[in-house]
Amino acid sequence: MLIVLATSPRVAPGLLSWPAWQALRSADAVLAPAGHPQLPALDEAGIGYQVTDEPGATPADGVVVWLPAPGAEPPVPPGAELLRGSADLPGAHLMDLVATMDRLRVECPWDSRQTHASLAPHLLEEPYEALEALESGDAQAFCEELGDTLLQVVFHARIAAERDDASSFTIDDVADGIVAKLVRRHPHVFADVNVSGADEVTRNWDEIKREEKRLKAERHGLDPSGQPAPSALDGVPFGQPALALAAQLQRRAARAGVPDELARQAEAGSADSGGSGGSIGGELFRLVAVARAADRDPEMELRAAARRYLDLVHRWERGAATP
Repeated sequence: MLIVLATSPRVAPGLLSWPAWQALRSADAVLAPAGHPQLPALDEAGIGYQVTDEPGATPADGVVVWLPAPGAEPPVPPGAELLRGSADLPGAHLMDLVATMDRLRVECPWDSRQTHASLAPHLLEEPYEALEALESGDAQAFCEELGDTLLQVVFHARIAAERDDASSFTIDDVADGIVAKLVRRHPHVFADVNVSGADEVTRNWDEIKREEKRLKAERHGLDPSGQPAPSALDGVPFGQPALALAAQLQRRAARAGVPDELARQAEAGSADSGGSGGSIGGELFRLVAVARAADRDPEMELRAAARRYLDLVHRWERGAATP
């Protein structure tokens, strides 16, 4: 009998299931290719083995365990049994991306010369391409574009890891940071805080963020008496599209209890700035408030309208091209 013992390259050698160790200990013969990562673990466990590239013929009255190279789905000859000695946990394939990026950074002339600055445009472009794929309804394209977006995170972290000063950080630091933030901002999941619903989760999130900003100011030695108080609008990125920016500013302000009158003053200020451009800006800002009141995202609404317009133009073009 032949047992094909499959293992994962993402699990440390020796970390095998109990059935796998039982099969190895009770086998009449254990076969594995040279350099198999499990061989040192077999040596340590006192399990003998033969180094060979193929399992060969199996004795009719014996049990042979074959350890193919880890990773790929191994071929299972007719009559053989497949036993999985180790399996990937969810997210384990991210290790492959990190290893691939490490190799590209060393061996690829293009990848090796990139910097944070040269990659910066992709931080904006790739998420938009992912959004376009999502809107198209093509799940496979969306998956691929998410991969391109994820690459930017891994790429920047790899560049940062090469520095030998206090600004250096690794992909593990990035992961640790976001995990710590998620745990800290979800006390209703990871601690003993009770919430009544999603609205209370949002309020708690904002309160926790304000406290984080206060503590950050203290860590940096800022004198509260000489520094402006933390604002509910701190951290809003002004590099985002204008409609999305206006919507985020208004959402943040509303959650902080800022009176709506200030938004109306911003509209009036745009109109008073002179020229038709100012009045258009004020009207757009007002429409953002209308969308927010209707619980709609103005950026997505405008994108949907643009896509409808695109479809209409395409239909018109097809009609115009028809003799």
